[in-house]
Order: sequence, then structure tokens, then C-alpha cells
Amino acid sequence: MDFLKPVKTALISVYHKDKLDEVVKLLEKYNVKIFSTGGTLDFVRNLGVDAIAVEELTGYPSILGGRVKTLHPKVFGGILARRDNETDSAQLQEYAIPEIDLVIVDLYPFEQTVLSGASESEIIEKIDIGGVSLIRAAAKNYKDVLIVSNREQYGKLKEILSDNECKSSLQQRKQFALEAFEVTSHYDTAIFKYFNDGLTPMAFKESVQGIKELRYGENPHQKGVFYGDFDSCFEQLHGKEISYNNLLDIDAAVALIKEFDEPTVVILKHNNACGVATRSNFDDAWTDALAGDPVSAYGGIVAINGKVEEDVAEKINKIFFEVIIAPEYSPSALDILQTKKNRIILKIKDFQLSKVTYRSLLNGVLVQERDTVKESADMLKVVTSTSPTDAQISDLLFANIIVKHSKSNAIVLAKNRQLIGSGVGQTSRVDAVKHAIEKAKAFKFDLKGAVLASDAFFPFADSVELAHGEGVDAVIQPGGSIRDKDSIEFCDNNGIAMVFTGIRHFKH
Repeated sequence: MDFLKPVKTALISVYHKDKLDEVVKLLEKYNVKIFSTGGTLDFVRNLGVDAIAVEELTGYPSILGGRVKTLHPKVFGGILARRDNETDSAQLQEYAIPEIDLVIVDLYPFEQTVLSGASESEIIEKIDIGGVSLIRAAAKNYKDVLIVSNREQYGKLKEILSDNECKSSLQQRKQFALEAFEVTSHYDTAIFKYFNDGLTPMAFKESVQGIKELRYGENPHQKGVFYGDFDSCFEQLHGKEISYNNLLDIDAAVALIKEFDEPTVVILKHNNACGVATRSNFDDAWTDALAGDPVSAYGGIVAINGKVEEDVAEKINKIFFEVIIAPEYSPSALDILQTKKNRIILKIKDFQLSKVTYRSLLNGVLVQERDTVKESADMLKVVTSTSPTDAQISDLLFANIIVKHSKSNAIVLAKNRQLIGSGVGQTSRVDAVKHAIEKAKAFKFDLKGAVLASDAFFPFADSVELAHGEGVDAVIQPGGSIRDKDSIEFCDNNGIAMVFTGIRHFKH
């Protein structure tokens, strides 16, 4: 049987006072002796509740500008003493140390202070010492002590104490201890990352709060969990529970659509774009994005970088899509899109993707900076005797954005800022070119005047030869092959404009 342990004494010392009043009143109802410090002590007393200053217990005042308040044996002894240990009990009696059964402590807002742009001295002062020590001590001794380490637990605490006449079970105390160690672990990780700013090769530490259990992982036989705050990125307006594969596609869609400023529609399938178009309005952008590959679009994800109106919603609604992403929907558009019960409709919020990406492998973690380079016209180096026109440069930059977000080896064909064919995830670059051409022809696109983007250099001239044979007359690529001259020479002999970016965009 899980023995219920009563709360007779409590230590309360918190930075955030909201929601605390109801807890204090409940402790008063059960005649719990309260020890407290500083502003928390004033808060408790202003509620008309008796409380003892920790200074009265320790015989020492708060010193060093508040840096030392609770770091004293009379505080930690009362928390760490094992109630079933005769020696511990004897020492408590010898040194007049009261047992402390409940500890309510939260931590200085270190992360919020860093994000606020505060000075280094202000940030350092928000590194909590006493609070972390109290939390760890109480959590360690969960067999005898109940630790409440953040204000979100107040509701559960009140429920436990009210239902059990101010007593808690071992299992409840252990659960609160688990949550307490999560708090201190996350806090220490944030401090470590502040001091270890950048990619200094010391240790990999990451703490992501928030958990979303998924129906399964990539496949039904695999378990899957998402750690993170999805709600800070999106508001889900409609649809079924989001899956592991949905999340992968959503991430890829957001990374791509954020690259465009003008009205653009992106359609993705398995993390790769199968339709992209930039136009003066979303109606035309939708029509031309879908035309890029209407077969692959089925069951995919749509991302739009502007408001979805009724006319576009009606067209989208004719096809099965798993997810729709946009910053805004008109009421009539939303009504239309919600007619499909399971369709996931997301309203994207104004958030920034992380600057660093991670991937687990070989029982370790790969860490790298996100590929945030976005080429512009003044970054292009013309390497052929024929220079691209302004219209070609516009198409080349458009295609280069898409190929950057496509699985390597990747080739993208574009014309008039419309994706007309792509070859992705191929083991050879020339195969990627063949696949892109095959796709374009399958949907009746005229490749004459199209442009080609490659995520990496051409090892041989065969890729540009093949593209030229189909009508492509401008190429963008990183350059850097020992055989660059072969491709350049072919382009010069056939009136093709080629530009180098100097930036490779592998994506695996």
C-alpha cells in the first residue's frame, strides 16, 4: 500500500507569484507551518497568512544582494533528512532543524532574460543558485518531500492536498521529482548553451520542452514522439491528428515557402516540391503550381504565403491534400476547406526556424548550421560568353531556391517562375536531369527557353548536353568541378548562358 505522508511544514520561495495565493490559502486551511523568503514572504503575509522568515530559522540574513538566502544546513538539513533514518532524525533534533515536507520553488527567468537582449551582467544575475539547489535536494528526497518546481503544477498540487487531507503518496512525490529534475536539467542546459554559444566542439546538449505523442513513427510499427512547441508555430484550425510524416512535410514546406516574398504556392510530397509557382495573385499561382505535377500533388501538402480566398479554396478542395498551410484564410475559404473532415488546416504564425539542425546517427548526433544562403543576382558569376537576360536571371534564382530544398542529387527545370520538372534523390546527376526532363514532358511542358538549376557541380558535360537537346538555354550551378571547362565550352559553343553561384546546396 502506498503510504500517504502529511505535509506539516512548507518552504515557499518563488520568483513568479501568480497562482500562488490559492496554494497558500489551502496550506493555511490545513495549519501548515510556512517558511519563506524576501518578496515571497511579503506576498504570503499580505494574504493575511502567518509565515516565518528563513532568516529566523537560519540566524543569518539574506546577504550579497540576495545571492545567499537559503543555502544553510537548517534549510537543507530539513529537506534532505531521511525520516526513517535514526541518525538523521537525531541530528535534526540536536541542531534544532525542522523537517520540511513541501518545497515550492521556481527559478529566475534565465532564458527570458537572454532573449530580452539584457546585458551580460544582468544575465549572470539570473543564474539561479539557491533555487536549483533546493529543487534538487527536495527531488532527491522524494520519499519524504513533495517538490513543486513550477507554477503550472499548482493545480495538481491543490488537487492532491484537497483530496487527501494535505497528504501525498510516494508515487505522486516521485512524479513531481521527475518533473523537477526536468526543470533543473533544462535550466542548466540553457546556461551551458549561453556560455557555449556557437558550435564549439565541447558537448552536445539540447533541451526541448513540450511533447506530442504521435500515433506512430514513419511507419505503423514504429513508435514516434515530437518534442517541441508546435503551437508556437501553428494554430491547427481543422483536421485529424498530425502524424510523423506530416511533420516532416510541414517542416520542408515551411522552409521552402519562407524563401518567397511574392505570391507563391508550393505543393510538396515526401519532402520534395512537386509544384511551385510565383505569380501576381494566388489564383494563378495555384493553377500553375498544380500544373507542375498534378499526379504527385495528390495526397501532398500545400503551402501558401498569403491569404487563402474562396476562389483558391474551391480549387484546392477538388483534390485530396493532407495539409494546407497559410498565414490567413477568409471565412468562406475556411468553410470550404473544412468540408473534408480529416484535412489538416494550419494557420502559420510568425516564427523563425532554428539556426541549427540536428540528425541522429551512429548512436550520436550530427549538428550543422541551417543552409540559409539565398543567392541574389549580384552573387552570380557569368562564366559563358552568353549572358543571361533579366528574365532568365529571375527564373534561375527561382529554380535555385527550389533545388536548394530538394533531395540530392537534384535538378530543377523552371520557366516563367514555374516549376516544370524536377529530378530528386538520384544517385547520379545525369539521371536527375533525365528524370526532370521526363517529368516536364509528361505534363506537356515546352522546354524551349527553360532554365536548369543544379544543387551541385556537373562532373561531366553530359548534363548540359542533355538539357540543351531539349531546349534549355540557361543554367545555374555552384561550379567547382575539375571539369567545369567542359560544361562551359559546350555552353559557349551552343549559345547557353551559365552562371556559377559558388554555393553548393546538398540536402540528404
